[in-house]
Amino acid sequence: MKFEKKRATTKQSIPTASLPDIVFMLLLFFMVTTTLREVDVLVSFRLPEAKAIEKIENKRLVSYIWVGNDGRIQLNDSITKLEEIQNIMYTKRLAMPNIIVSLRIDKNSDMGIVTDIQQELRKASCLRINYSTLLKI
Repeated sequence: MKFEKKRATTKQSIPTASLPDIVFMLLLFFMVTTTLREVDVLVSFRLPEAKAIEKIENKRLVSYIWVGNDGRIQLNDSITKLEEIQNIMYTKRLAMPNIIVSLRIDKNSDMGIVTDIQQELRKASCLRINYSTLLKI
């Protein structure tokens, strides 16, 4: 009679019963935390460079105005005229009183259009203005 040692039998596979729950939770997490680009830029522009820049902390309060190298103005996914900026920005300021207007202006554009946009923003009482630039290395 031969004696044999009894060994514990263990499974070598990983349990996958809760795997769909984990995948669903990861999917839901990434869907909630990801922000998508809200605006399609229709104008072509190259930002100027600056030596000292400051980053905006709360980007939800920012409204962008793009000015292309051909003088076209984009605001809220559409090309607008200079005269329409006051009405659009006034309604935005009523909805969000702490709104910051970020001007993304081509570095070769005329300074006269920048001054005109500033005057329209002043009429709409949007006095928090930011100029977007690239960091000069």
